[in-house]
Amino acid sequence: MTLTTEPTSTTDATSPTTDAEALPTATLPKPEYPRPDLDRSERWLSLNGEWGFSSIDGETTILVPFAWETPASGVGRTWLEAAAYRRSIAVPEDWQGSRVVLCFGAVWHRALVRIDGGVVGEHVGGYTSFEFDVTEHVRPGVESELVVEVEAPADKRSIVHGKQRSIPRDDYDGVSFTPTSGIWQSVWLEARGATYARAVELRGDSRTGIDVAVQLAGDAPAGSPVVATVVAGSVERERIELVADEKGNALGRIELASPRSWSPDDPHLYRVEVVAGTGDGADRVVATTGLRTIEVRGEQLFLNDERLYVRGVLDQGYWPETGLTAPDDEALLADLRLARDLGFTLVRKHLKFEEPRWLHAADEMGMLVWAEPACPSRFSPEAATAFEAQIEPMVERDGNHPSIVIWGLYNEEWGLDWDIPGSAERTAASVTAYDALAALDRSRPIVENSGWSHVRTDLVDWHYYEPDPATWARNVAELASGERHDFPVKLGPDFIVDKSLYGSVDHPRDGVPILNSEYGEGFTSLERAWHVRWQTQELRRHDRFAGYVYTELADVEHESAGLLDTHRRPKDWGGLDPADANADTVLIVDLIPARAGADIPVPESELTLSVAVSHHGRSAIGGRIHAAWVSAGRPFRSVPHDEGGHPDLPSVSSDRLEVAPFVVSESASVRVAAPEGPARLLLWLVDDDGHVAARSFVDAAPVEEPNRRGAREERPTDAWRASPANAARATSADA
Repeated sequence: MTLTTEPTSTTDATSPTTDAEALPTATLPKPEYPRPDLDRSERWLSLNGEWGFSSIDGETTILVPFAWETPASGVGRTWLEAAAYRRSIAVPEDWQGSRVVLCFGAVWHRALVRIDGGVVGEHVGGYTSFEFDVTEHVRPGVESELVVEVEAPADKRSIVHGKQRSIPRDDYDGVSFTPTSGIWQSVWLEARGATYARAVELRGDSRTGIDVAVQLAGDAPAGSPVVATVVAGSVERERIELVADEKGNALGRIELASPRSWSPDDPHLYRVEVVAGTGDGADRVVATTGLRTIEVRGEQLFLNDERLYVRGVLDQGYWPETGLTAPDDEALLADLRLARDLGFTLVRKHLKFEEPRWLHAADEMGMLVWAEPACPSRFSPEAATAFEAQIEPMVERDGNHPSIVIWGLYNEEWGLDWDIPGSAERTAASVTAYDALAALDRSRPIVENSGWSHVRTDLVDWHYYEPDPATWARNVAELASGERHDFPVKLGPDFIVDKSLYGSVDHPRDGVPILNSEYGEGFTSLERAWHVRWQTQELRRHDRFAGYVYTELADVEHESAGLLDTHRRPKDWGGLDPADANADTVLIVDLIPARAGADIPVPESELTLSVAVSHHGRSAIGGRIHAAWVSAGRPFRSVPHDEGGHPDLPSVSSDRLEVAPFVVSESASVRVAAPEGPARLLLWLVDDDGHVAARSFVDAAPVEEPNRRGAREERPTDAWRASPANAARATSADA
């Protein structure tokens, strides 16, 4: 059979794809090798492309690897609960004598795989990668029929589904999206050695060498020789020779003569070639890792023995035409660059195991990652077991990535019925998940239940959405001081509860790092940018916090909380450069702003502002704060400037400040004459070397007290505001 060069969505019965190589690279969906971190790209065959597709709707074709709900798949069908994929495959003749492994990035939710009618394997779990050794089911040079039968229940409440919408609806339906069903990550074949490395674990937490663990499979794992050699990242080709034990496991350590740590500033990676067996049938794979430590010391985080403050953004990895699958490699990796350009140093990949290509790019870029699995929405012992079943595959697939510095587990008690404090069984489920992950990997801090109600965790994180600046500033200050351990969460239009950081009286109230991992507000994009500026500065005001995660990078369907719209285009930020709010060094202005575009009334006489500095560099800095009025709304980037600031502006400056790392400075006074009318006061810090180290601004305009209550009641987003997942979060109407 021949394959058409353009994907189709015709509804008549058409021939399935037989050979992905027949598709030109320009039209083959996601043609890149899916596992650059575990590289076998010398002998592989992509199975992405057009497949036959049968369901209760009849026979058609589908474009893999896009979920059948998406337009990109060519099907665009929601609430289809079962379907079968079909295509022909032909193993290349030069794979003779090799083991042939069929690999799936992800299939939601249950996949039964057949070749020529015979069952080769079954997998349950829509987010975890899996593979089957199909050597006995195929013959090189001979076509076989590959069938993947998929079950995708509409009722998702007791199975792992993250933010996929369910029927009946789950308890956070207002923040859920179009489901993702069927094959939604790449499918491919690999040729491996007769005895091959099924799993390769590399750990560089000693920062002096690489600990290696290889698990063999295939013809003769027991007693097989294994050689691990550093082939990139080191001047020397350090190596270690091992012999697998009776279970096929080989353990060892590669000592490095000149070890070089991985960090965001220097994302140095090592590539390690692992060869199993000998002769022509030997197996070869190249794995990647880095040397780095991430540690909890009291209430602080340390990366490679240096203080770390997390400046993160939540990213749901969702695209308008392709759902949870990136449309192409450029779109997948662009989100990392966009996050970096907005000033963020960490991405919290929300309720999703992102493609390994994305994680590998984060390793190469030096972007830190908070990784977490998807959750069910209703609790049962079976649901908890299904959730826990993701933990070992998560660590096995992604544990080598130095970019991952935090493991998350449950999110806001989803799948625990929001009842950890009142249920010993649900408390036990969160503890069991923590212990299961800790038994596999103690090299990273673990958050057992992100948001609130912690019972066993390495980080105390909290999710808090609050539209009123005064209330936000007060509650953030009280959380920082330890005066309070709870915060208000809006469960309904007129129903607010105080959610505790702790689900147990036994959990220590101090001595563990505390950080915000979801915040953000605003109805319009202008308001959201305004809240970025003022809410972030209040988080930076308090030295106790170990960081924050802003919600979110980009809009998703009806959820318009992103700094970027769903197509990754910038919104109206009102002259703010988000990178200024997320910089190493930021200004903290001592005032409670009134509203977007009018932080303060137009002063009628000299204005005095107190401004402090939060600095997260390696060493102290000194400098002066400068201020100058410009026309209302004018952004910094439109004002002529050089490294020394804005010499063309008639500015005033404060007394010199000395700013220590991770200690908020004393406030300095800046006095400026009154403007002639509405105006923007630009504020910038010039350090002792003459460089601009921080920027902010204050808008002066007539201030009217908004009808906050009335405005909220009239907005059409109250339905999804009413969930604990998005408590009090506002969306952007002009996304």
